Amino acid sequence: MRAVVLDGGFGIEALRQVDLPEPQPGPGEVVLRVRAVSLNYRDLLVVQGTYHPKLPLPRIPCSDAAGEVVAVGPNVNRWAMGDRVMAIFMQCWLAGELTEAATRSALGGESEGVLAEYICLHEDGLVAIPEVLNFTEAATLPCAAVTAWHALTQAGATAGQTVLLQGTGGVSMFAAQFARVMGLRVLMTSGSEEKRTRLANEFGICETVHYRQQPDWEKWVRERTGGTGVDLVLEVGGAGTLERSVRAVRVGGTIALIGVLSGVTGTINPLPILMRSVRLQGIFVGSRSHFEAMNRAIQHHQIHPVIDRVFPLADAVSAWRHLESGQHMGKIVIALD
Repeated sequence: MRAVVLDGGFGIEALRQVDLPEPQPGPGEVVLRVRAVSLNYRDLLVVQGTYHPKLPLPRIPCSDAAGEVVAVGPNVNRWAMGDRVMAIFMQCWLAGELTEAATRSALGGESEGVLAEYICLHEDGLVAIPEVLNFTEAATLPCAAVTAWHALTQAGATAGQTVLLQGTGGVSMFAAQFARVMGLRVLMTSGSEEKRTRLANEFGICETVHYRQQPDWEKWVRERTGGTGVDLVLEVGGAGTLERSVRAVRVGGTIALIGVLSGVTGTINPLPILMRSVRLQGIFVGSRSHFEAMNRAIQHHQIHPVIDRVFPLADAVSAWRHLESGQHMGKIVIALD
């Protein structure tokens, strides 16, 4: 079978396509014929060596796969041949609170990834694809969509509240779609006039700010909210934007810390968090239970993911280069058909 591996060192140039034996299912396991895989910013960090500098190589990257069941091992009860399924991000986080053991089961990190024509996973580590989605769309859900859903629901977001979303990557675009059906008011930042126009024309999100032209965008946020601040911020920037997010959120509001697009190092004054009773909540994707609840909402509201570009497996390196450029809006997908 065809697969992409990171081998011989870190860097996008170290990705190469190889032929590997097809996996065989053991007890409780199923084999998927992978139809599509999507990229996340984490996949760029993994390939660059930033995410896990001591990651054993070679390694198949990526966590997000959608496909169909083509083989089942003994004692499999959840799935049958031909079922359309997606891999969950952390294979051992089925429900409840996150545990240390679950974090080690994340695909494409310490566990082997999914960028191969066939993968073998435990039956518990899969969820069904909503009927409304095709394989390409379904491949975008396991990390970015679940993260956005978890962040909004964990914060207890309710209709009439206001959420601030940063940028137009996968997590933020999913959060925008979910927030709209939840009845939330959406404010968004973007570094592109073209993307701001698309947000208004295609998604009905007209309250946006160009963060390059207005780097103190937290002032804009407070102006738009009558000086109060937003109820919730989905913080994808990390160290470089967290301090502004603290100033943009209301007293008693929540910041869901999701990503590190602006870097992992920096300093922040904790006093405003303390004095304004701000809740800072780390969100590391979500469980199978989160995934299944989100899928019900996707099916009910007929939500379709925003897909920027689809690359063939043979051109996987270009997909990573496109991710690295930051020019995408929504998700980048690699098709294995």
